Amino acid sequence: MDELIEALQLMATKEKPTYPTHCEHDVLTVCVAPSLFTPEEIDRLDRLGFVPDDEGESFQSFRFGSA
Repeated sequence: MDELIEALQLMATKEKPTYPTHCEHDVLTVCVAPSLFTPEEIDRLDRLGFVPDDEGESFQSFRFGSA
């Protein structure tokens, strides 16, 4: 739980979307643009279980999905 909270807190420092999350097919998506983050922050989010999506528009977590 602590790692999920840390990741969300880091993402909340960059952008505050109206609808910040979406969960579908066991994937949690956080609608914050990866381009707003430094390489070090991207690496930290990866270690916390969030990776940029293929389109580069958001982060996805298979670890914190709906399974």
